[in-house]
Amino acid sequence: MSYSEEVSNKLNELLEKNYDAEKGYKLAAQKVKNERLKAFFTERAQERYDFGHELKSEIRNFGENPDKGSSLAGDAHRSWMNLKASLSNDKDEAVLEETVRGEKAAVEEYEDILKDSNIPASTGNILMKQKNAIVASLNEVKTLERQA
Repeated sequence: MSYSEEVSNKLNELLEKNYDAEKGYKLAAQKVKNERLKAFFTERAQERYDFGHELKSEIRNFGENPDKGSSLAGDAHRSWMNLKASLSNDKDEAVLEETVRGEKAAVEEYEDILKDSNIPASTGNILMKQKNAIVASLNEVKTLERQA
């Protein structure tokens, strides 16, 4: 596998996860009653959409094609979020718990790729910026969860 393919494959994995997160946040915005949470989840969905476009551009810079669609794991997580929210008396809290879990996983995925010494500095900068935004989002979700 060529260097470009290797880096692009890693970026495509993140792209898929961002597709998943975008869909998950859109679903979360539909599930919660609290208007502040709806706005928060809608903003995060847009942020992940934007991350996806940055990643697609970076993948194309390597001469490769971005993947389309979400992952089976992401579909399963959204199904779990649906089930948990429908069974819970406090749907907002259930959705927040799932969001925390998803964001923690996203941070780990970014960190794993950022550890790779083969990632060019320019790509690393994009990934670090995105990871930092996810960490900020995670911290905000934890605060919202405590308030719920």
